[in-house]
Amino acid sequence: MNLLTLTLSYIRQRKLSTLLNVFLLALGIGTIVVLMLFNRQFEDNMLKNAKGIDLVVGAKGSPMQLILSSIYHLDVPTGNIPLQEAQQLMRHRMIKQAIPLALGDSYRNYRIVGTNPAYLAHYEMTFAEGNVWENTFDVVVGAKVAEEAGIKIGDELVSSHGLGGEGDAHGDRPLKVKGILASAGNVVDRLVLTSVETVWAVHDEHLPGEDHDEDEHGHGEDDHGHDEEGHEEHEEERAPAVSEADRQITSLLLQYRSPMAAVMFPRFVNSRTSMQSAAPAFETNRLFSMVGVGYDALNTFGFILMFAAALSVFVALYNALKDRKYDLAIMRSLGASRSKLLWQILLEGLLLTAMGVIAGLILGHTAAQMLGNWFGQAQQLNMTGWTWLPEEWWLIGAALLIGIISAVIPAVQAYRTDISRTLAQA
Repeated sequence: MNLLTLTLSYIRQRKLSTLLNVFLLALGIGTIVVLMLFNRQFEDNMLKNAKGIDLVVGAKGSPMQLILSSIYHLDVPTGNIPLQEAQQLMRHRMIKQAIPLALGDSYRNYRIVGTNPAYLAHYEMTFAEGNVWENTFDVVVGAKVAEEAGIKIGDELVSSHGLGGEGDAHGDRPLKVKGILASAGNVVDRLVLTSVETVWAVHDEHLPGEDHDEDEHGHGEDDHGHDEEGHEEHEEERAPAVSEADRQITSLLLQYRSPMAAVMFPRFVNSRTSMQSAAPAFETNRLFSMVGVGYDALNTFGFILMFAAALSVFVALYNALKDRKYDLAIMRSLGASRSKLLWQILLEGLLLTAMGVIAGLILGHTAAQMLGNWFGQAQQLNMTGWTWLPEEWWLIGAALLIGIISAVIPAVQAYRTDISRTLAQA
């Protein structure tokens, strides 16, 4: 009987103990794997979506909220800003590129973003079908939106007021799908994009060209300018179209023309305008530091579970050694060397640890995928469990090393087994 067969036989004899040790170690490994996958993909998503955006300008409020709502589309906007004031910043000599955003509506919980084609170019988006919007009420949908909502070119979408998809529906002004974007693994995949003018038009009470008359003379009017009940037309005035001076947008995504602008321009916005500025680099670092506290705490918990599992393996092997002293003595008397007994115990500890590592990796990646599906349904973060990080090799090595160390003392005791004394006590 070789060492592996013998070791597996011993492991099968202690099924309950083996399962508990493997489960404890798998729980520790799985916890660390989930945290590693989440942390890496969280940072990658944040950096990818904020790449090339030097500053976000919007209504005064929380800078973090402004970043989350305008770049990551995870929070509600801080408010709206006057178009004319925003246009002055867009034309500023320190600004290389300015992308306007108009938020506030959604389609089935997918956010509708009014912007311009520069937004697509910034994220290097390509079309799977169709092309960019050309007319008012034309929209382009992200890959995830099209996939999950079953949207095709030419479909009409009814938007709702608010970002949760539960507000009043704009059923009288449907949006027509002109393009479907190819998947890019960024925030655009979960957006419905259109022009800023479309966002305005959806909310205008009266649009140029709309005919509200019932006949060629006016809304129920006779030839003298009175309605059928004899009231003057001016008593029921129509709401005028919104003037350009009253237009608003939600925020601006800005790119500097030179590094000097990073020092001067935010101060100018905050002190000389009614708006506020927020730097994505600063706010995301602040966000990472806040998330990092919880990450470090959970990571520590995972390592505590690993060490608890190692202690459990040690106790199991130590107790098993006591029950197995007679077997080991018989093996020695039949010709087994001391080193063979030592390697048998070390192999047992290594196999227990390996089973825990394999179970932990499966548990961790499966849990990460489930978490990614949940984030996807909430449209908050692109995350998958079906990816491998180089750091996981270090985790595997550390876990196996801990398993071997936990088996060293029982293995040394097996090596020192006194044949004659053990057989005399049997």
